[in-house]
Amino acid sequence: MVPPVTEPSHAVFLSYASQDAEAAQRICEALRAAGIEVWFDQSALRGGDVWDQTIRKQIKTCVLFIPVISRHTHERDEGYFRLEWKLAVDRSHLMTTNKAFLLPVVVDDTREDDENVPDRFRDIHWTRLPGGETPPAFVERVRCLVSPEPPVRTAQAASTAGPMPRAAKTTHKSTGAAWPVKHAPLVTLGVLFSGVLAYLALYKFWVSKHQVSPPTTQAAPASASHSAFAQPAHSIAVLPFVDLSEKHDQEYFADGMAEEIIDLLARTPGLKVIGRTSSFQFKGKSPDLRVVGRTLGVNYVVEGSVRKSGDQVRVTAQLISTQDGSHLWSETYDKPVGDALKVQDQITANLVRALQVSVGAADSGYAERRAFKSTEAYDLFLRGLHASDRYDKEGFESAVAYFQQALEVDPTSVPAAEQLASTQEVIAGFGYVDPAEGFERARRSAQRALALDPKSSLAYQTLSGVHYLYDWDWAAAERDAKEALRLEPHDAGNNGNLGSVYRMLGRWDESARLYETAISLDPLDPIWHSHLRRVRYLTGRLHEAEAEARKVLQISPTYDGGHSALGFVLLAQGKLDAALAEMKQEPGEEGDLGLAAVYHALGRRAESDTALSRLIRDHAHDSAKDIALAYGYRTELDEAFAWLDRAYRQKDADLWNIKPVQADPLMKTFTHDPRFGAFLRRMNLPE
Repeated sequence: MVPPVTEPSHAVFLSYASQDAEAAQRICEALRAAGIEVWFDQSALRGGDVWDQTIRKQIKTCVLFIPVISRHTHERDEGYFRLEWKLAVDRSHLMTTNKAFLLPVVVDDTREDDENVPDRFRDIHWTRLPGGETPPAFVERVRCLVSPEPPVRTAQAASTAGPMPRAAKTTHKSTGAAWPVKHAPLVTLGVLFSGVLAYLALYKFWVSKHQVSPPTTQAAPASASHSAFAQPAHSIAVLPFVDLSEKHDQEYFADGMAEEIIDLLARTPGLKVIGRTSSFQFKGKSPDLRVVGRTLGVNYVVEGSVRKSGDQVRVTAQLISTQDGSHLWSETYDKPVGDALKVQDQITANLVRALQVSVGAADSGYAERRAFKSTEAYDLFLRGLHASDRYDKEGFESAVAYFQQALEVDPTSVPAAEQLASTQEVIAGFGYVDPAEGFERARRSAQRALALDPKSSLAYQTLSGVHYLYDWDWAAAERDAKEALRLEPHDAGNNGNLGSVYRMLGRWDESARLYETAISLDPLDPIWHSHLRRVRYLTGRLHEAEAEARKVLQISPTYDGGHSALGFVLLAQGKLDAALAEMKQEPGEEGDLGLAAVYHALGRRAESDTALSRLIRDHAHDSAKDIALAYGYRTELDEAFAWLDRAYRQKDADLWNIKPVQADPLMKTFTHDPRFGAFLRRMNLPE
């Protein structure tokens, strides 16, 4: 029996058609179990003066009205629930537009354009609770709306559908390589932001404990589907700012503005901030913001634009609810170009204030340590980031040149030193330069960044990469990866990087957990799905591995190694024809490795030989390890170990990833040979 309401003035009014009583009761029980007062009429016979007066009183005094919508309400032209709806709508017209009073819930597949509901209901995003099943996230949302002592809100924030949860900084960049690379945060002058820290520390913040499930998306993220209530309340994504300059030549500046805001928001405890890679999936699109919210698992988005003319810049930013599309805050800033950094601080401070979260224990010296002393250096830095987004040899080399120029103008610039180190590591890892030369450059640059800022997590992440990609010093790699994560625990790159360290050591459970965390922080970055796919494959969870491999290709159809990764999963499942079809779609080195393996499994020796010959011709100098694996798949063990020895001598960048081969279901003959264990010892890896 559902207990009666005891505090009508703080109650939720649950309105439903009699046929939906069972679903409504489930909702009522879930809310009351959390201590929320609910007015829930269980009368078998409705009507009469006493009932009418009671209903009017309850609707007049309730703090929140939840209409339960279904095919039953659609089909019924008459019903007492329609009177309740009318009374609630009439009351809502007496309220300010900012007040959250109506919270429509649909318990089946009724469409939101249902013509048999009040127009006012259609103006508000519906929450779907199939059959009345009520998840904790929805209960928490209601609890915060009806709390008799809500946190102080600005007028703009009062219409939010709920509180907002914890933040995560993830501004790293996607890569098809085996290691993660992240964009360092852009930086600020920090004077204004430091003052804002003290002011905002007065605010109370709420933290959601509910995990966000990564969405499955198509190449165009707008097609993704996610439950309306799954996203944490304190969650936000900053979409790419639009370049409205007359010549449309300020894209790098607009991107930099959005990235800086992501970084500053991510340093706010109590706020979950989606990483750059996922947010920038929507660049150049005009998506339905409700779809963005479901895809990224956020309740709020920030949109903005930049218009630069001469030495003046106009920046517009707005905070929008993904639940109902309402604009909670907006502002336009007209400033000299030299004040662009201060504008970023002001936007961030206003967003934090509007979202009612506290900066809490944020690092108060962060802005000062990372401030540019020159707008010229800052412009060069932004151009470097933009160049690196090309993600090819020319783009990386151009980025390095820009970062070096920025450091010449401002030798104390931490972000420029960090990005120089990170980009040099990528160049070395891709084999664009001699490994010894490239990795040593990256090491020196990372050490320079740490000399400028001993709390630089990106510098530690870069050093960790140098340790396992080049030094094969696993203890040092783990140590620096852990330090990077300690400094910025909500960064997807830091979580994923430590996950990769654990993967190369065969610590599968720890690796998978960190990859899953990285996915929750940057759900549309394919690299973390790819790495999690690898762990699932190696631990025999082939169906999960296939799902992750397909997710990678949905997010990024041209992802380097994506088709071959799926092909190997299918090959391990015995689906040879399907595996071959995937391998044929993979160009270059990965494709030839996959074809050599699949054709061998099909008994097509000549075609396997042809693929292997191409692999040797094109990659003997930089990917001897892959040639060894191809022979290993073919169980030609002497050749396999000869090439593995060559990979060791020429320090193949991908040799760090040799330990996981031991768990590859297709490589048992190769890895059970005593020579494989001896090779692991040679690499200082556990057998």
